[in-house]
Formats: sequence, structure tokens, C-alpha cells
Amino acid sequence: MEFKIANAKLELIHSDITDVEADAIVNAANGTLMGGGGVDAAIHNKGGPKILEECKRLREKEWPDGLPTGNAVATTAGNLKAKKVIHTVGPVWHGGLHDEAKLLRRSYWNTLKLAAAQGLKSVAFPSISTGTYRYPTEEASRVAITAIKDYLEKEGKIEKVTMVLFSERDLGIYTKSAKTLLGVA
Repeated sequence: MEFKIANAKLELIHSDITDVEADAIVNAANGTLMGGGGVDAAIHNKGGPKILEECKRLREKEWPDGLPTGNAVATTAGNLKAKKVIHTVGPVWHGGLHDEAKLLRRSYWNTLKLAAAQGLKSVAFPSISTGTYRYPTEEASRVAITAIKDYLEKEGKIEKVTMVLFSERDLGIYTKSAKTLLGVA
């Protein structure tokens, strides 16, 4: 499903993010940037060792204590179809009482800001924090759609954002949230 926001498009698809063609695909990383499970593992496995090599350099030079939640960094995409992988650390769910929504919003916003700063026009996101980090998908979808909408309306430098959902269930949840938040019947 596709939605128009300002001069950009928001697309929601059911797919494997490692197969998506976009200028940047987003890795729901952990703070170590050394790989992990879920989307992180899939991106590192399919993208190859160059991604990890750049992550190690970023840790050594810029983030020796790890990438903080809500921040984003870019690396090569290695063997992936994308030009870049943007790694962002989403929040771990602790019941919603520890600024999880604010931190999740920051992950989406900082990723889009970094993509625009690097001249990238299309970005593909997974559902950040809803796997291992246990963020409820319904709530995460509302935060994601709102953050993307607000960024696209304010900044206008990204032409297309794709939310790549790994399951039909998640696609349905994101579609419902997008229709409600974007005022589409």
C-alpha cells in the first residue's frame, strides 16, 4: 500500500528487507554494532563482511562505548542492493514508562536525517524494536508512521520511505495505523 506525504511516498510492503531496492536499508541494530539476531543478523549475513568491518571502525573511532539508543550511523551495504546500511538502535520495551516512544521516534528521525545528509532519496525500514526488544507492534507502528510523516512534511529531502514488514500480520497493523494517522479511508 502506498501513501503520499508532502512530496514523498510512504510504501508499506511484506518482504525481506535484504531483498529491497532502496538507497539505504535500515538495520535495527544493537548498540555494539557487532551484529545480533533478527534483521541485524540477516543484513550482516547477506551484506557480507564489509559491513562488520565498517562497524568495527565506527566503534573504534566514534562510538567506543557503543551507539546510543536513538542514534544512527551509516556503512557500506556490501553485497546488498542498497547503497548504504543505516544502523539505528531502537529502545528495549520496558512497559512504556522509560521514554520508549521518544527514543523510537528519535531512531526513525535520525535515520532519515542521516540519509538526507548523505544525499540518499529512498530509505527502507524494518519495524524497529518489535522483535527481540519486545516493543508492541501496534504502538511501534503509530510511533514509526508519525515520525516518518512529521519528518517528510518538515524536511522534504527524502522521496520515498518503505516500511518492510516481515509478516502479513505486521503489514496489517502498519496499514491500519497509516490509514488512521494519515487520514485515509
